[in-house]
Order: sequence, then structure tokens, then C-alpha cells
Amino acid sequence: MLKCAPVERFRRLFIANRGEVAARIARTCDALGITPVFGVSEADRDAPYLRDRESVVLGPSRSSESYLARERIVQAAIQTQCSALHPGWGFVAEDPLFASLCEAHGVTFIGPPAAVMQELGRKTPAKAAMARAGLKLIPGSDGVLRDIDHAAELIESVGLPVLLKAESGGGGRGMRVVRNRSELKEAFDSAQAEARAAFADHRLYLEKLIEGGRHIEIQLLADKYGHVVHLGERDCSVQRKHQKLIEESPALVLGDAERARTVDAAVRAARAIGYVGAGTMEFLLDEDGELRFMEMNARLQVEHPVSEMRTGIDLVEAQIRIAAGEPLWLSQDDIELRGHAIECRINAEDPSNGFAPSPGVIEHWEATEVEGIRIDTHVEGGYEVPPHYDSLVCKVIAWGPDRNAARDRLVETLQNIRCDGISTTIPMHLSVLASKAFRDNRYDTRAVPGWGGD
Repeated sequence: MLKCAPVERFRRLFIANRGEVAARIARTCDALGITPVFGVSEADRDAPYLRDRESVVLGPSRSSESYLARERIVQAAIQTQCSALHPGWGFVAEDPLFASLCEAHGVTFIGPPAAVMQELGRKTPAKAAMARAGLKLIPGSDGVLRDIDHAAELIESVGLPVLLKAESGGGGRGMRVVRNRSELKEAFDSAQAEARAAFADHRLYLEKLIEGGRHIEIQLLADKYGHVVHLGERDCSVQRKHQKLIEESPALVLGDAERARTVDAAVRAARAIGYVGAGTMEFLLDEDGELRFMEMNARLQVEHPVSEMRTGIDLVEAQIRIAAGEPLWLSQDDIELRGHAIECRINAEDPSNGFAPSPGVIEHWEATEVEGIRIDTHVEGGYEVPPHYDSLVCKVIAWGPDRNAARDRLVETLQNIRCDGISTTIPMHLSVLASKAFRDNRYDTRAVPGWGGD
């Protein structure tokens, strides 16, 4: 649901990302009368979503020389006369140094202020801020671990098993499970090494490992004037190695009282830290039915269409308008949460072979949107999936008046997708959706329900 009014401040917007998210952002730019300009790598320069579009080659295929090259990206935005920049997700989307660089050169970064992003990017200060706002936390360290002896002391108090997690981490990197004390040294050393390589920050913190939990997140929007609203919650518990595979809304595992209490606390917490833009608070539902705060993602989420399908609100439009200084045009009472929505992420991977990457040329592509179905993709027949980046091919989102209706529409659509030339995760998604565990909503983050192919 677009506001259907021009954004006066922005005429040209630089998209510092690739693939499905870049194409997604461009669609909203088109609807708002904003010219999108794409920053791309050599590997993506001939991608079909760039056809008849303005683009700039940032550098070679390697991300460090293109999609992570801060100075090159900002310079390209300035040279193409873009007054705003959208980072999408991944790459520089949660990089406070990049956000600061944009602002220093007069380019509006579409996201939260760099100072807020800095606080949220460091997990322990973020958790402290959320505790002050009244959110329940997972037991663990109050800050970063001083050393391995500090970790051993905490294990005595919180009990095993525990998680060692990178202070600047994400996506499961720099994370290790410790189930007995003999594993601590190896887990500590390897988590530090991975965190240092991935984030240039070796610091770790510790949390009690909650096994059998459900991953719940709340979508928020906040403007520059202290107005914050939520767009309901999503259940992202179908995961593999901490990577989300299927997301849905509402989270039927939640009771009404717990849902109401948590969304209210999330709104208050976002307001308290001065959050601006679209953001997501992530929680783990423990075996006692308590929602415990894990982290806040200061960006657009891959699974944002789930919330869009239930509310009719275009989250990219909201991000752009907020960045332009406009107040939120919606109050909480204006937001209607309708029906049920489920999203599948289709990746170029072979689920029957340990989810091995499957780059290559898509010889034929056919995916049709029908009533209640949305397909977000950047591919077409002849497109070559490069081996350098995330393997997302498309997202299929289904809406229905209830969960069963949404699931049935999703299954029918997945069965009719034709993608020749590469392997995809569609067989895995169909297996999950058909499983009794998924249909009965009785599963958790420990295993992919109904799938034994890994």
C-alpha cells in the first residue's frame, strides 16, 4: 500500500546492493517517481534486472572490492547525483562507518543514525539498553568476555549448555555451542578466530543455550519525531544452521497476552534508544513460554514481505519517507493485521547433497503470480547465478485468510515453478510444508521439520 504521494526531497536514489533486494527497492522507487541508480560488481553488470537501468560498476566480483568498498560506493552515489542511498540488507547495511561516511558527504543514508547503529551493532550494549526498556534477556554475560577464564566462571553460574557469540556477529558466524567444559577452549579459540576474520572484532559474549525454542521477531517502524509503530510479529523458526528458511505471520505459538506485552515493550524500547527507520527485534521463545530478547537488526529484513502482505504497507516506501524527514503517516490504530502470510526463500542449492551451492545458468525460468501470491525475484531464463554471493534466487510469499489457506496456495505455487539448469531448495520447502510437524505447528529451531535430506 503506497502512500501515493511524491517524495519531494529525493529525485535519484543509489542502490548499494544486488540481486533480489536491489530489484525490490527499485520497484518502490519507480512507484514513487524516484530514479534508481544501481551500484554493481563486474559479476553482476549484465544481470537482467539492470536492463534499461542506470548502473555503475563499483569494482571486481569480490565483495571487498565492490559491495563492501565504502569509499567507492559513496563516490559513485555522488558522481551520479544521488541524494539518497539504500543499502538493502547484508554488505554495508549495518555498517555505522559507512552510514557516517554517507552523511559526511551529503548523501542521505536510508537507515537509522550511525550512533544508534553503532550501539545496536555491539550486542552487549544493545542488550543492556533493551533490559532498561523492560525486555527480558537470555541469561549470560553482562558484557564481553574478558578471557576464557571469565567464560568458565559464567558457565558455573548459568549452567551448560551455552553459546559463545561474536560481539559484532551475525548470520551464525563467530558462534559456537559448548555442551561440556572440555569443549570450551576449542570453541572459544575457533569462535574468536572466525569473528576476527568475519568482523575484524574477536570479542565474544556468552549466553545460555535455549534448546527447542522458537525464533520470533517484531517488525517496527520509527520516524525522527519519536513515533514508533509495530507491524506484528513473524515466526522464523524453520532454520538450518541459524539461517532462516521459512517465515510466517502471525506466530500462532504465541498467546495473546504474551504477544501484546512484547510488542508494547518492543515499541517502548525502540523509542527509548532513539531508533529511526525500519527495524526488527528478535526474540527466542523458551520452554516456559517467555520471549527473551536476542538482538535488533537495524535494517530491512529478507522476510519483510510477510509483514507487507498482512498490512498492505510498503516498508521500503516507509524507509524512504522516514529518511526524507517525513513523519509517519500511520498510527498504530491505522495498522490492520489481516490473515496469514508465509514466505519461502528459494536458494540455488542442492538440498539432497548437503545444500551444496548450485551456481550456473538458469536455462528456463517460469514463476507466476496469482491471487494471494507474491514472487520477489531478479532472475529470468538465461540468467547466470554467480558463485560469489548469497544464493537467493527468489522469495515466494503466500497470503490467505488463515494458515492452511496460505500454506495451500504456497504449495501449489512452488509445485508450478520451473527452474531448469540449476538445483534449488524447492523440494525441501515442499517437504517441510507437507510435514505433520509444520502443519501442526509443533517444531522448533533445532531441526528442519519434515526434512531428512541433509
